[in-house]
Amino acid sequence: MSQDDIEASKAPLIDHLIELRSRLIKSLIAIAIAFVVCFYFASDIFNILVVPYERAAGEAKSIELIYTAPQEFFFTQLKLALFGALFLAFPVLAVQIYMFVAPGLYRNERGAFLPFLVATPILFAIGSMLVYFVVMPLAMNFFLGMEQTGEAGRATIHLLPRVSEYLGLIMILIFAFGIVFQLPVILTLLARVELITADDLKKKRKYAVVIAFILAAVLTPPDPISQISLAVPAMLLYEISIIAVRYVERSRAARAAAAEKADDADETD
Repeated sequence: MSQDDIEASKAPLIDHLIELRSRLIKSLIAIAIAFVVCFYFASDIFNILVVPYERAAGEAKSIELIYTAPQEFFFTQLKLALFGALFLAFPVLAVQIYMFVAPGLYRNERGAFLPFLVATPILFAIGSMLVYFVVMPLAMNFFLGMEQTGEAGRATIHLLPRVSEYLGLIMILIFAFGIVFQLPVILTLLARVELITADDLKKKRKYAVVIAFILAAVLTPPDPISQISLAVPAMLLYEISIIAVRYVERSRAARAAAAEKADDADETD
């Protein structure tokens, strides 16, 4: 390679790096703005996240959360603000990713990539709502069932969670379910680049069931309700992924058949 070729190859690389820096700066600005907004409303957001605990306890019982270090609730609010900022800023992040990748894609590839970009936050939101409305109330109901009233020869045992521990629990569950709900997107993208097939997924179904329960045991609290609540949707999403991958394969086969037919028509002419 000549010196001129080396110099010519540097220019596109520098342009890409400049473009990447610009996209990163815009993404960080969006996260910073959303962080400030979420930190201002951190107490309100935390009270919203406490609702599943209140639903599990019932109206007859008042719940109480504590913090045992002076700075604990402040740092909890910082974590909560960052958690909310990533949610609010995701549309901006998605747009920046798409605008960075789009110039290197063909027109049909851009059209294929965009639905996945839209489906990602929607599936994450569905997983989060499942945690908020179903899994977390069931889990807290399970933990509250371990309380013990004081009687002769028995100590009084009440659940009195710390604010940081409760926030950590619900955040872990939301992220775990949100990531698991990306399974159709990930597997369909792998199918589009021909790394997997629907037959491969069918053959590995039994391994997927085992992995689903292992991930549920690792990512959720050690109660059967949370683990089953994650493992069952994961298996359903796996089956949906098989259908989506099959659709991708049929679409690819149809395009190939149409292209072959067009080539035959050109040769006939």
